[in-house]
Order: sequence, then structure tokens, then C-alpha cells
Amino acid sequence: MRIIPYDRAYRDDMIFMVLQAKDALGRKPGLNEDLLSIEDHYIQCGDGFWLAIDGNDRVVGCIGYSSIPNTTEAFLHRLFVKAEKKHQGIGTKLLYVAENAMKKAGKSVSRVHLGSPKEQWFESYAFYEKNGYVEYEPRYMEKKL
Repeated sequence: MRIIPYDRAYRDDMIFMVLQAKDALGRKPGLNEDLLSIEDHYIQCGDGFWLAIDGNDRVVGCIGYSSIPNTTEAFLHRLFVKAEKKHQGIGTKLLYVAENAMKKAGKSVSRVHLGSPKEQWFESYAFYEKNGYVEYEPRYMEKKL
């Protein structure tokens, strides 16, 4: 498995993976608008987006971040891992790559916006907490980088 900066050649595979991941969580598979144009929402803004690619050249995970204007902070977005690939360290590797990129960009705090209710997002809360994030208000977690 390798982590690469977003490559448009993987766009459709990434979208399919995200829809599958949402379905596996019991959520209605819908697509967030930013995933339709990673270039416009992340890359051209000077932010980042990465894909986890398996040995069969398929997308098995993704993560992105967007800077919070006029601050040294950024939000993490769209951390998804294909359901059957969870608990293999892919999410942690994606998070590590995004955090390191934010540090290099001078971001001192990473924030995560989580869904509501908290019980529906127990996996996300547990994952981020395990990786040093703390809840600072309902539905939001942060970590000083």
C-alpha cells in the first residue's frame, strides 16, 4: 500500500470507495461536493489531499485538509478507508501524511469536524482520540501539531 498526492486518474475509483465506505457505516451513500473536484477545493487553494492505493492499483483510502483563513489552523476532511481494509493502519498512515504536510505548511493546530450524533460517529471519535485529538466542543476535535 502506498500513499500518494491526489491524482485525477483515480477520481472515479476514489468516489466509488467513499460511497462504499459510507454504505458500510450504514449511512445513506451521498457524495460531498468537494470530492467531485479535489483540484478546486484543495489543490488550487494550496491545501492537500492524498489517496491510499493498494497493490492492485485501487483506492482504499483518502484524506484531505483545508486551511482556516487568517489562522495557522486547518481542518481535516474526508478521511475514509474502505470497509474491508480498516484496522490495517491505513487511516493512521493517511493521518500522519496529512499532519506532516500541515506542519510543513506552518499549521499549528489540526481540527476535525465530526458528525452528529456522537454515537453514530463512534469509530471516528475513537480513532482521532487514539491519535492524540481531544474534543473541544461537541462534534469538533483538535490536536496541536
